[in-house]
Amino acid sequence: MAQGTYVEDDFRRDTNYIEDRVTVDGAGEHEWPVEAGRYRLVVARACPWANRAIIVRRLLGLEDAISMGICGPTHDADSWTFDLDPGGLDPVLGIPRIKDAYEKRFPGYPRGITVPALVDVPSGKVVTNGFARLTLDLSTQWRAHHRPGAPDLYPEALREEMDAVMQRVYTEVNNGVYRCGFAGTQAAYDAAYERLWTALDWLEERLARRRYLMGETITEADVRLFTTLARFDAVYHGHFKCNRQKLTELPVLWAYARDLFQTPGFGDTTDFVHVKSHYYEVHRDINPTGVVPAGPDLAGWATPHGRESLGGRPFGDGTPPGPPPEGERVPTAHNPHVGADGLVHA
Repeated sequence: MAQGTYVEDDFRRDTNYIEDRVTVDGAGEHEWPVEAGRYRLVVARACPWANRAIIVRRLLGLEDAISMGICGPTHDADSWTFDLDPGGLDPVLGIPRIKDAYEKRFPGYPRGITVPALVDVPSGKVVTNGFARLTLDLSTQWRAHHRPGAPDLYPEALREEMDAVMQRVYTEVNNGVYRCGFAGTQAAYDAAYERLWTALDWLEERLARRRYLMGETITEADVRLFTTLARFDAVYHGHFKCNRQKLTELPVLWAYARDLFQTPGFGDTTDFVHVKSHYYEVHRDINPTGVVPAGPDLAGWATPHGRESLGGRPFGDGTPPGPPPEGERVPTAHNPHVGADGLVHA
């Protein structure tokens, strides 16, 4: 998860990431070549930024081309750790914490140890943690390894408008909830709260007229918004004080979120137990006791959403992904709508 600092009592996200890229030919100074089996995507299901990468990788069918290591939901001030794996070691990288891959490339790495991170398996070195570019490159640079029927999540004809929409979603919503949660003064909180709800009202209006953010089909813009919406009632409404309304009280956004949740690749990558464990146990400055709330009730995520009336086809001319690999399935105990096949069921 990306790190942040306080500047004049206002939360500011540290956006200095490792901006290397994996590209088709890897010819640039800070570029690595696309090569199936070479890289490992390290994630944590708790983290919304990492959850984006999990969803995009699954929608595009890149499981065989890029392996995935999953950290546990909590971490200390030092690093995310592989405490879900036997012996606490990632089975491919052989390390107990993702910080080791950062240090392997940059000894004494001075910035936050974040996920998602792409690691070069042969060298054990981190390649990039630039989460915004990483997922777009999965769509544009890894096309030769996409599954048959994979959707175009970053269609060229929509990119100019889409980039603007994604930027507003990022600054005002994805990061906006953090700006509320970590505000250091009442004035900073009030300003952050106003910005967040102005953006959510804009989204409520925009999505009343179209099924997805960019129109007829799912794009990366929807992926980026979904990971915040999926955490809203469980975490952001109470823990981050984003409490004008719950998601379930916003008729358009709640129906839109359920539509995506019930689409393969979205709900079946959502681990509510990991989400709540991370925020409530790690953020002791906000929740000193570390007590994790029992709610909210998750039953509503599988109820009919009615968004089909707006038309559109989630995957356009493509097809939905099949079941996730067995070792990557969210446990039913962590998301009651995920069945034994790893897919969401009503």
